[in-house]
Amino acid sequence: MNLSGKAVSYWQKKLGIELQQILVITDDLALPLGKLRLRGKGSDAGHNGLKNINELLQTTEYPRLRFGIGSDFKKDEQVKFVLNRWSESEFEIVKKAMEKASQTIEQFTTIGIERTMNEVNQDK
Repeated sequence: MNLSGKAVSYWQKKLGIELQQILVITDDLALPLGKLRLRGKGSDAGHNGLKNINELLQTTEYPRLRFGIGSDFKKDEQVKFVLNRWSESEFEIVKKAMEKASQTIEQFTTIGIERTMNEVNQDK
């Protein structure tokens, strides 16, 4: 996933997709488990996959949906945490968030990013 910019750049050019029509979905350690955050542009926030996309697209001006996975891990165990299985209680949270993410993707494609951001990014 750290080299995901190759695929994004390839398909963006091959299909002539405008940057505003791309939606990159990524995990985010800075967000609590199950929290979603939709943005129209932004920094990589230390995410290696986004760094690679930014580098190969030569811009940060593309939409991204961040999926919170939390940061409940010991020092130097980030990779293990990210690749580990969810506990039963975590899985229930993730399952609900995946349903919401699916709805968000559909809304992004049908009503646009601005209206979708207004709904998704509200802290409820």
